[in-house]
Amino acid sequence: QKVSVEVLDHLEHLALVDFRDSEGVERLQKAIQFADQLHEVNTDGVEPMVSVLEDRCLYLREDDVTEGNCTKELLENAREKVEEYFVAPPGNIPLPKLEERDIFLQGS
Repeated sequence: QKVSVEVLDHLEHLALVDFRDSEGVERLQKAIQFADQLHEVNTDGVEPMVSVLEDRCLYLREDDVTEGNCTKELLENAREKVEEYFVAPPGNIPLPKLEERDIFLQGS
C-alpha cells in the first residue's frame, strides 16, 4: 500500500518526524501493513476497555530515590541541550514542502 504525499505530510507534522528518504517511507509502509492486520480480528460483541488491567487492583509503589546527582552524565545523552535542559522533541525540524516530498515517494 502506497502512502500519499498528503498522508506523509500529515504524519510528519503530527509526529515531528522527517520521512525525507526512501528508507523512512518504506519503514512507514511496512508499519501500516503490519497494523492493517488488526482489521482481520473479529471484535463483534467485545466492549472497549480503558485498560487491559481494568479487572485488577493496581497498587502504587513507594518512590524511593536510590541514586542521584548525575545531571552531567544524563545531559551527555542529549542530542541538543540549552543550558541544563534537554531540547525536546529533537525532531523539531523544518519539514520539506509537499512538492519536495513527492520525490521520495516515487522511489518507494
